Amino acid sequence: MNPVQIGGFSIGAGQPLALIAGPCVIESRQHAVDVASAIRDIARRCGVPAIFKASYDKANRTSRTSFRGPGLDAGLDVLAEARARTGLPVLTDIHEPAHAAAAAAVVDVLQIPAFLSRQTDLLVAAARTGKPVNVKKGQFLAPGDMKHVIEKITAEGNQSVIVTERGVSFGYNNLVVDVRAFPMLRELGCPVVFDVTHSLQLPGAGDGVTAGLAQYIEPLAAAGVAAGVDAVFLEVHEEPSRARSDAANALRLDRLEALIMKLKRIDTAARDQSVVAGRA
Repeated sequence: MNPVQIGGFSIGAGQPLALIAGPCVIESRQHAVDVASAIRDIARRCGVPAIFKASYDKANRTSRTSFRGPGLDAGLDVLAEARARTGLPVLTDIHEPAHAAAAAAVVDVLQIPAFLSRQTDLLVAAARTGKPVNVKKGQFLAPGDMKHVIEKITAEGNQSVIVTERGVSFGYNNLVVDVRAFPMLRELGCPVVFDVTHSLQLPGAGDGVTAGLAQYIEPLAAAGVAAGVDAVFLEVHEEPSRARSDAANALRLDRLEALIMKLKRIDTAARDQSVVAGRA
């Protein structure tokens, strides 16, 4: 497996479990900095490497009237401040090839949303920045299909590719997680992230908003870590009911520390080669 260097640490190839966390969307400058600071402090207490995540634009909201974020320029300015004030590396998603270079000048990881995981021009633009690229597996793709997605990035000379599982469409308004997907994705040679909170979405089930099943975050995260992922992705908010995006499937910030400590214990057990073959 090719480990991916992000800031002062690596993801994959036997490295400790990493955390990617933050609010779904930038709600305000102060909110982003406050949540990033809280994540930094929790990660330090837990002894895990962490990446702050927030979106400057949510272009794939269910309703046209839903809050999308501050936009490219203002949002990147906020992310730059959060990065400078906390020292955390930062991840954000891009939806258009034209945004890749601007975002790469500010953040440490470019993320490709699941719905756009086969968009060749977007993947190529992200790859050409030279920054690590985290691609979320489309809800419509099998794990093996990600081979072709990865090749679109590595063909541009960028070997820093991460793949993220975020559930598979299962009938109307529902997602399921096939635990077999984690070892299948690892066989492709890239670090694997489990996006727990988005896997608990009920897309479109909220009459204009995405519903979700946040009460199952902890058991689902535990199952993914036991299956041998390299990082967990969690959207967090101090009061999920007030979150301006993905309120129904965000983890309460005050529950993050206990969950990470639990996941660390599971990760230690999972690293036993008799439990998860080929993890290191």
